[in-house]
Amino acid sequence: MHPLVVKVLLPPWRVFKARRLALRKARAARALQKFTPPYKINAGCGSLRFEGWVNIDCNTALENVDFFWDLAEGLPTPDESCSVIYSEHVLEHLNVQQGLHYLRECRRSLAPGGVLRTAMPSLDDLIEKSAAGRWREQAWLDEPQWRFIDSRAEMFNIMFRWWGHQWVYDREELYRRLREAGFEQIRDVAWGESEVECLRNRETRNDSLLICEAVKT
Repeated sequence: MHPLVVKVLLPPWRVFKARRLALRKARAARALQKFTPPYKINAGCGSLRFEGWVNIDCNTALENVDFFWDLAEGLPTPDESCSVIYSEHVLEHLNVQQGLHYLRECRRSLAPGGVLRTAMPSLDDLIEKSAAGRWREQAWLDEPQWRFIDSRAEMFNIMFRWWGHQWVYDREELYRRLREAGFEQIRDVAWGESEVECLRNRETRNDSLLICEAVKT
């Protein structure tokens, strides 16, 4: 070995993690062979399956997914292989670093002109209603299981801490992170509406109040 060459040894845990990720990517690649690109990705699908789409989720108890995948690790799809990527109430379950990595992976995976549609709760809506003394006027608070919430502070703490929420977004923050991920063309969209036919009527949650589409240019 040349005296100036230094051999870098990775810690065993990093080697193990890299091998596990490689195995998961290999399984995902085999699952993708059932589909014809460009792919339509339903990311973090939960129990909601879109026919003709690639439905992925990390919950191994689900039976309606095409393969299991943790979005904190990005996406297992090849470069420029996707026409659309959709998620509802997903991004807020990743911490900010994981979320940014996921958004960058979406941009990498989208073909030019491809669209990423993201739907989630809106921090803007919570703040505006709370400032006006109308914090109870939220769709999710109408559900019986949340009627125990008795104060604005309790509502905010639950919103930020429960259900595995890691990073709650307002419009400014979502646009900021999308731009950091490399998206330049971003547009607000209404619930169920889109210029892209296959992205219409996809929302199922009444509290999906922050929805936008980012286009890969």
